[in-house]
Amino acid sequence: MSENATVSVNTSAPRTFQSPAEDAAFAEKEDAGTNARRQGRLFIISAPSGAGKSTVVQRLLASVDNLRFSVSTTTRPRRPGEIDGRDYHFTDRPTFEALRAEGEFIEWAEVHGNLYGTRRSTVEKTLENGIDLLLDIDTQGCRQILETMPTAVSIFIMPPSLEVLEQRLRNRGTDDPEVIATRLKNARAEIEASSIYRYIVINDDLDATVGKIQEIIEIERRRNS
Repeated sequence: MSENATVSVNTSAPRTFQSPAEDAAFAEKEDAGTNARRQGRLFIISAPSGAGKSTVVQRLLASVDNLRFSVSTTTRPRRPGEIDGRDYHFTDRPTFEALRAEGEFIEWAEVHGNLYGTRRSTVEKTLENGIDLLLDIDTQGCRQILETMPTAVSIFIMPPSLEVLEQRLRNRGTDDPEVIATRLKNARAEIEASSIYRYIVINDDLDATVGKIQEIIEIERRRNS
């Protein structure tokens, strides 16, 4: 495996991610004598636009067993080709706001006039059934979830540098300079907020990044076994 993807771990005593064998040994020692029934783990992945998160998520879902993608609820109108329950759970604003008032969302946000949220009942049921759940959300949503579910495993995909990120955004050829400037501004804020994440993975190489996150998932599963 390529070593280009650098991983660090944020803890009260920060340490560098060394090897799966080292952390697996720690996890096995930590879990010795524990016979509790395994519940699913909640994995959160965040990244600035252009850092490669969507591709990483797709490859993780295709390669990691017992890992399910969390489908968000939104008031945004459905776009051509989108399927309710696969891409989003589509609903109207009054229904969303009623669910929010009942505390049904473990995180929610309003983006460009549309509401997005992750339903608590769906997350809890999935985890109770022993299925691991992957959430693709922003730093604001991650912060909300960690306030109520501190055992969630948070992973932030970091670009090698803002210069590299800018070049990736320009190479897309889909955004005008004003949009790129806004994305870079948002990226700076997201990178500043990355200190709340347990793991930070620098995406120098896609294959290595996917491999490192696969290792993180396996380590965290051992901690929970």
